[in-house]
Amino acid sequence: MYVVMNELHVPKQAKEEMKKRFGKSAENMKNVPGCVEFLFLDNESEDGKQIVFTKWESKEAYQAWVESDSFKKAHQEKRESREKSPASGNELNAYEVVYHT
Repeated sequence: MYVVMNELHVPKQAKEEMKKRFGKSAENMKNVPGCVEFLFLDNESEDGKQIVFTKWESKEAYQAWVESDSFKKAHQEKRESREKSPASGNELNAYEVVYHT
């Protein structure tokens, strides 16, 4: 099992917009082969941080998704969109799951 956490740096006033954007992603992730779980995390008391948490059957499943046409298309559309992302940056961390209950 493989876990990827994308920590988004989002100003407090833009957090609701990010929630809406990732609400759409959550639905799409249900159909991604190898994706076990998708969570969008928000700590209301913490300014500037939201986390996209994904759990995968394997590192290979995650890499296949990142290399897929659907991933590239979705991220390309966001880059080309006139709407600027509310996130000012991000930090991506990935982990092999050692123990799971």
